[in-house]
Amino acid sequence: MSDPWLTIIGLGEDGPEGLSPASRDALDRAEVIIGGPRHLALVGADARGVEWPVPFSTAPVLAARGRRVVALASGDPFWHGAGGSLMADLAPEEWTSHPAPSCFQLAANRMGWRLEETICLGLHAAPFARLRPVLHGGTRVLATLRDGGAVAKLGDWLRANGHAGAEVTVLERLGGPMERMRPFPAPDAGAPVMAAILGRDPGISRASGLPDDLFAHDGQITKRPVRALTLSALAPRAGEHLWDLGAGSGSISVEWCLAGGSASAVERRADRVTNIRANAEGFGLAHRLTAVDCATMDALDRLPEPDAVFIGGGVDEALIDRLWQRLRPGARMVANAVTLENEATLYAAHARHGGSLMRIDLATCGTLGSFRDWQAARPVVQWGVTR
Repeated sequence: MSDPWLTIIGLGEDGPEGLSPASRDALDRAEVIIGGPRHLALVGADARGVEWPVPFSTAPVLAARGRRVVALASGDPFWHGAGGSLMADLAPEEWTSHPAPSCFQLAANRMGWRLEETICLGLHAAPFARLRPVLHGGTRVLATLRDGGAVAKLGDWLRANGHAGAEVTVLERLGGPMERMRPFPAPDAGAPVMAAILGRDPGISRASGLPDDLFAHDGQITKRPVRALTLSALAPRAGEHLWDLGAGSGSISVEWCLAGGSASAVERRADRVTNIRANAEGFGLAHRLTAVDCATMDALDRLPEPDAVFIGGGVDEALIDRLWQRLRPGARMVANAVTLENEATLYAAHARHGGSLMRIDLATCGTLGSFRDWQAARPVVQWGVTR
């Protein structure tokens, strides 16, 4: 750290006037200054300036390794900024960072919102669907937007996704002389722009077992009450990875990811893979949920290491044996069966490996002529075990 070649500088809308002496010294000595066009203009980079590529890449920084380089980012470089992207290719002694107040800090201070109680999202480079898992009545969200035109598109998304009552404040060019705060719609909003969103509508529940009609499916879906019991057995935790084998609609993967994990949903039917991807995008989880279009056995050796496995379709002795050899100690496995043949497979697996075995018998209220009756669903046998 005594003489790093790269200095990462957080720059606000107030330009060089808001920088620390160390940041200004690094800019004065820099041979190469890399940043967006607006940032390069603010610091007067001139011939030393190199623009970040579109789509974003750290290549210009790495290509200048060994020279005196400054990389400019907005506000705090490690809060939805370029700093984190650079770390994969840098050693600790190669860089130093001088942050400025992040746009989220500025927005929280303008709105009077406690930042620790506010959800911060970078929607300048992500779909609005990322709001779906987190937005509900009383939720406060600060979100960066791509440009002024994205403000109207955000309003369209909120109305189309059950949040017509959300209160939206548009915050433009925070921290600089052209700063503005206005209620939505702010049709002529200027970048950089953010939205402060106060949820007023219910949103989706965070309990396991969401309604079936929230998912795109062709009938091949783990039904709501069985899904809730299955997720309870899988015991998702934030940061863990799930293999969802014979995924159907991917509903188990979706709810696993809503709990903070990631998932590989393996499905051999192309039409169902389409549904899985639609559900991942619709719930704002495409960055966490990967649909794998192939037979289960063909996928196992190329998936990320799992913390849990769910077998929703096609369970047989060969698959269980393969998984038992493949899984690390402590990994969890849950399998559901509705046919007598698959039940027999789970009974045998329970006898060999232990774990828990449960038969799920459910009935829902229906009609019988002018009366009501109980209409039984097919029983489900569920086996769960820790490797």
